[in-house]
Amino acid sequence: MKKSSKLAPISLVVCLVVMAIGFDKAMTAPTEATMGNLYRVFFYHFPHTILSFLFPYLNCGASLLYLVWRKSNPERAAKADAFAIASCEITVLYTTIGLATGMLWGRAAWGIWWTWDARLTTYLLLWLLYVSYLLLRRMSHSTSTALLAAVLGIFAAVDIPICFESIRWWRTQHPAPVFGGGSDAGIDPSMYSAVWWNLIAFALWGAFLLGCRYALERRRQALDEASAYDLLDAQEVR
Repeated sequence: MKKSSKLAPISLVVCLVVMAIGFDKAMTAPTEATMGNLYRVFFYHFPHTILSFLFPYLNCGASLLYLVWRKSNPERAAKADAFAIASCEITVLYTTIGLATGMLWGRAAWGIWWTWDARLTTYLLLWLLYVSYLLLRRMSHSTSTALLAAVLGIFAAVDIPICFESIRWWRTQHPAPVFGGGSDAGIDPSMYSAVWWNLIAFALWGAFLLGCRYALERRRQALDEASAYDLLDAQEVR
């Protein structure tokens, strides 16, 4: 059994323990004065949104490595491609949760589910770009699919800094950054513990899912390669 397979159960237990601590911190943090208990969705919105800015860079890095290695080292290129697919799927998952929890927050705070605010619009674009990446991987059967996906992954990463900085560049409806947003931003220090525990919890959970998905994708690549060799052998026999 590979070392990674042995570590998976331990990693899962660690993730679940930290997530349980984060949940307890989120549920026992002081109640917010204006939004009441509904504000606790923030403890899930914040970590998923921040992490949804991180995983796309992993996809971008893996896409770059795929382009560098695709002719000189196909084995490494295949690993980079598998990592790019895995990191894209985690990006879509976390961005979807960020959008959903943001809409819950918006409904409670603004009385509307959605507005074409600078942050919300660029964040929706981010989601659409990575959903497009997965659709390309799923629907295209061309031999150039991995190449096209790598180019799209690099292009999509351009939206990340724009989206991240949008709440600093354009003061529209979305609140200022929680951390580093100036004197009128921020949260009560009594809520810090819940924020950081949940950020660590969902970072670990995302890394665990990423590792599992990467291993599955590598197995799929190995099966496809074996099927291709079997087909060639069958043609030679004929």
